[in-house]
Amino acid sequence: MKVLLTGGSGDLGRILISELVSQGDSPINLDVAPPKEPVGQFVEGSILDRRLLESVLPGVDCVVHIAAWHGIHEFRNEKDAFDFWELNVTGTMTLLESCARAGCSKFVFISSTSVDEWPGIYGHSKLVGEDLMRTYAARHGMSIIALRPRAFIPHWNRSVYASFPEWARWYWKGAVHINDVAQSVMKSIDALKSGSAQKYLAFTVDGACDFTEQELESWDSEGPGSTFKQRFGEEAYRLAVKCGLDPACKPK
Repeated sequence: MKVLLTGGSGDLGRILISELVSQGDSPINLDVAPPKEPVGQFVEGSILDRRLLESVLPGVDCVVHIAAWHGIHEFRNEKDAFDFWELNVTGTMTLLESCARAGCSKFVFISSTSVDEWPGIYGHSKLVGEDLMRTYAARHGMSIIALRPRAFIPHWNRSVYASFPEWARWYWKGAVHINDVAQSVMKSIDALKSGSAQKYLAFTVDGACDFTEQELESWDSEGPGSTFKQRFGEEAYRLAVKCGLDPACKPK
């Protein structure tokens, strides 16, 4: 299966490309930046380049759309509303229309739980992106899965986290591990490949998913940190406290 990954040189793309190669698929990484490891095929360019998309998409079986400005870029004031709209909205529409014209009907969209924060610039861009997904699924019969992970920047990304403990304190609030996001993408590709996913589906990938609804509803009813201790054990509880993490912190 030939899989095109937009923004494949980033953290998530690097994991996915290795996974795809290991199971015999042929990944194509479309990114403005070259990858750190030469795995799979690399095409340098932007999703805003219609002619480039026209040349790359023929023969592609599935697209995994990762390329975007993210919430961290809004938080740090590195990108403004024009930047987010151009890449996250115009770029997404350009990619979808190019896929429809090329006959590529299987699509995985990396959205975000920030769609619930739609007044924000990033959240709004992802919300519009999901609306485009629903539109193209209905208009062109495309099979599209949108995944909404909460923050999943990995601990090794030193441009964001200075150390592992800094990452852990953020992750503790309910972020999701990048490996879980990668697994959800691979399962989505499998569902699209088998034909079991039709038209448009959306799933949340969140740290709260580590706990049942009952656990979340009755969080720490037996005292601070009790839910975490019951789920993971006394040793894990003591380790969390030792590392300055709060076992009573409920995933949001």
